[in-house]
Amino acid sequence: MSIQQMIDEIIKREGGYVNHPSDRGGPTRWGITQASARANGYMGDMQSLPIDLARSIYRAEYFTKPRFDQIAELSPVLAEELFDTGVNCGVGFAKPLIQRALNLLNQNGAGGWPDLVVDGVIGSKTTSALKVYLSKRGKQGEAVLFKVLNILQGQRYIEIAERNPSQEAFFYGWIANRVA
Repeated sequence: MSIQQMIDEIIKREGGYVNHPSDRGGPTRWGITQASARANGYMGDMQSLPIDLARSIYRAEYFTKPRFDQIAELSPVLAEELFDTGVNCGVGFAKPLIQRALNLLNQNGAGGWPDLVVDGVIGSKTTSALKVYLSKRGKQGEAVLFKVLNILQGQRYIEIAERNPSQEAFFYGWIANRVA
């Protein structure tokens, strides 16, 4: 799946304008929060946020800047999962997930790479570890890694809803649309 297809899927999933009273992100359009729109120069009414600007923000802030494009070169499926998690949970949460997952799957270094520093910086060490993992484990390994990323994302949603019961309003949708 191309980045444009990933973005279109996110926009379809996120829908148009939403301003739910319990949504900590405030008013959104196409899934872009008002804070993100403002940080990217948009000062208009969120109900009028242009879809092309939303696409541009998604590409720059949620795919290229966190370096999920480097993951996409090795596994578009994993990049899509990290991209989606970054959109819904924040890129600060999503970026270290691949490192955490690879550390869990490296069998104490027997997997062919040393533990990664879980710093959210997707660079040569992270991509090298992913290359080794995918070359050893193949498509089945890619599916397992995808599941680990989903588990970590699901765990985050549980923690959010348990910490703040008002967020239970979104829990079913998070699980049904993001994890299941």
